[in-house]
Amino acid sequence: MKQTESVSDFYNRLPSHAPTDVPLDNAGIGHINVFSRETCAVVSPYSRRDFYKVSLIIGKGKIYYADKWIQIDRPALLFSNPIVPYSWEAESEQQSGWYCLFTEDFIQHSERVNNLRDSPLFRIGCNPIFFPDEQQLHELSSIFQKMQAEMCSVYPHKYDVLRSYLHLLIHEAMKNSPTTNFHTYANASSRVSALFLELLERQFPIDSPALVLKLKNPADYATALSVHINHLNRSVKEVTGKTTTAHIAARIIKEAKALLQHTDWNISDIAYSLGFEYPSYFTLFFKKHTGSAPTQIRKAV
Repeated sequence: MKQTESVSDFYNRLPSHAPTDVPLDNAGIGHINVFSRETCAVVSPYSRRDFYKVSLIIGKGKIYYADKWIQIDRPALLFSNPIVPYSWEAESEQQSGWYCLFTEDFIQHSERVNNLRDSPLFRIGCNPIFFPDEQQLHELSSIFQKMQAEMCSVYPHKYDVLRSYLHLLIHEAMKNSPTTNFHTYANASSRVSALFLELLERQFPIDSPALVLKLKNPADYATALSVHINHLNRSVKEVTGKTTTAHIAARIIKEAKALLQHTDWNISDIAYSLGFEYPSYFTLFFKKHTGSAPTQIRKAV
C-alpha cells in the first residue's frame, strides 16, 4: 500500500495529465482540474488520496475498498474523499467519461460549497457510487463537458462557476435518493459520536510499517476530542448502539485485513503498525474477532 497520494503525486503517476500551465493553486486557493477518461489508467493503486474526486465512469471495471469491491457494469458516478482508500481496475478496453479532482482548500473557499463535505455522497460510511439512468447520464455528461470548457476559459470568475457545477453534480446524484439530506446533528450526543467516527476513520489507512496507530483506545479518542471518556462512551453507545471499544476493534480488524491482502508486510510489521507490542497479542486479537489467524487470511489471498 502506497503513501497517501497528493495532487503532485497524481500528476507524476499520470504525466500525460500534468498541466503545463495550471499550477497547484490554480484556483487562487486550492486546486481543481477536469479530465476525460479515455486515457485513464487501467489500474490505479490502492491508496488514499488527499483530494476529492468525482468521476463519471463509462466502461466496465471494479472499485476495491478495504473490505469489499463493487462491480461497475454500467455508467456510474463515483464520489471519493481524502479519507477512504480505494483502487480501480478496468475490465473493458473502452473507457470514457470524465472526472474532476479538487482539494479541500478549493471547497473551503466558498461557504456554499463547504456543505459538499457533509454531503451523504462524500460522508464516511456512505455508498459513494450512483448509477444514473439514461436521462441523468445525459445531464451529468453535459455538466462535465461544461466544466472542461470552463477550465479553458479566461472568465475571471470561472472557479466560482466550477464550484457551482460541483454543487450541481452532487444534487443530480442525490435526486436518486430524494429522502437523503445533508448531515445535521440532532443533539450533542450525535455530534460527539459523529466526530469520534470521523476521527477513527482518519487514523487509516496505515501507509508504512514505520507508522504506528496513534489513537488506540477510548481514552485516547476522548483526549483528542476534548471530552470526558464517559461522555464519549455514552454518546457513541446511544447513537450507534455499539460501544466505543467495539468500533475501534472493528476498524482495526478491517485495516488488518486490508494490510494482509494488499501488502507484503510480515505479520510482525502489521501488528506493530496497528499498535500491538507483540505479534502474539495481535494474533489473539485477530482470532478473537474473526475466528481465523492472520496467516490464514494471507494464505487465502
